[in-house]
Parts: sequence; C-alpha cells; structure tokens
Amino acid sequence: MSQSSPSDPSRAAANPFLWIPPRHAPSSQAWYAVYTSSRHEKRVHEHFGSRQIEAFLPLYRVLHRWRNGCVVNVELPLFPNYLFVRMARQERVRILEVPGVITVVSQGREPVPLPEFEINSLRLNLQSHKFEPHPYLAVGERVRVRSGPLAGLQGVLSRKGNGLRFVLTLDLIKQSVAVEIAANDLEPALSGHPRN
Repeated sequence: MSQSSPSDPSRAAANPFLWIPPRHAPSSQAWYAVYTSSRHEKRVHEHFGSRQIEAFLPLYRVLHRWRNGCVVNVELPLFPNYLFVRMARQERVRILEVPGVITVVSQGREPVPLPEFEINSLRLNLQSHKFEPHPYLAVGERVRVRSGPLAGLQGVLSRKGNGLRFVLTLDLIKQSVAVEIAANDLEPALSGHPRN
C-alpha cells in the first residue's frame, strides 16, 4: 500500500486505495463510516485528500462489458455509497461539509466508531486477497442456497466456530439438519419463495 504526504493530494486522486495520514494523529481519533451520494465515493475520497482528512476507500476490480462490446477492467467501491474516515467525534461537521457526503453513520445523534482491527485487516488484506461485495447475511436470517447440490433450499444461517452453517428445517416432522457452507453460496431468502 502506497502512502503520500499530506502536501501531495494529487497522488491521492491517482490511487483510490491510498491512505492519507494526517499531520498529527490524536489518540481520540477513530475510524467512522461515511455515507455518500450514489456513485460519488471516489470524488469524496479525492475531496478528503485535498483537505488532508485521513480516508480509506476499498475498491475491487471487475470486468465490465460495455454496450459496444468493449471489455474493460473497472474499479468499483467494495461498499457502495460508503468510505471510511479517521477523525475525532468533534470533527463531524468538517466531514459533513465535504461535497457528496450525506452523513457519518450514527446511532441516534452519536457517530459510531468502527473497530480499528476491522479497518486494519481490510487495508492489509485488500491487495493480497480477492474481495467482492456480497449481500449482508446475519446469523439467524433466512437464506437461500444459490449454487451447488443444495441450490434452491431455504433455511436459517447459523455459526459454529469460524464457519457458517446452513440449517435446513423440515417443519412437518419438526427436525433440522445443519451443513457447513460457503457464504458466497448463500443469498438472502425472498419472502415469495416457498419454505423448505
């Protein structure tokens, strides 16, 4: 991961993975999620760089076929409409003044900091692993298997140790079975699908 001095915002615009360190980092700072206007994540990231605000925009690469048949490798935000800033809570207004920023993710009126290890882990592993967006799945949520031999079945997502488990319930006999399954084989169940 490359770094740039705060005096060189042009490098920040050229490299969206860039982490821009502030001149001084008070210990009261934490990472926060910023919600942006649709498709404005890269522009907001550039604004943060020019204002010397420490920001992180995780991107992933995907092949996109245009209508004219051209195939292009494009970089898209890993979390559409979101990027991350490191700030002190009292700097919230400074963040909200940036064009394209809608809000700092909050609970009530208080911005909620993200765990430092989650952001650091994402930053460290983004270059060495293939990341791509995936629908949010919560433990206890009804999910549907979208591929593999169990495709089409619906059940409940559970967790055992570090793995995800798909729990299939047969209501008629009031019995359930669990199978370990990869998260990318699951999607949120639509309410219109029959329950298996």
